[in-house]
Amino acid sequence: MAATKAAQSGFKAALQKWVWTKSGFHKYGLKAHDILRDTPILEEAVRRLPADVYDQRQFRISRALQLSFLKTYLPEDQWTKYEEEDYYLKPYYEEVEREINERKEWAKK
Repeated sequence: MAATKAAQSGFKAALQKWVWTKSGFHKYGLKAHDILRDTPILEEAVRRLPADVYDQRQFRISRALQLSFLKTYLPEDQWTKYEEEDYYLKPYYEEVEREINERKEWAKK
């Protein structure tokens, strides 16, 4: 049973890495959270980012747009690496979701 679970988690990790690689956004120097679809929750999470993290995000997105317009990629040594992915928006996104859910609970009372 334990070997099966380890194999599944290994397979899941390999599948996640394959999907991440096939998406191609790393060739533009983007991170996974740079390409999320805009929603009110995401917009609020981005607004709460520290200034330096926000500036880095904006730089990556602007550079990617320019590269896309030029129909080119970054040099391979500048691609985002899977091992370096940090999912920087997650704590802010979860915080906004919690606040929204809390407001909904208060509105019920």
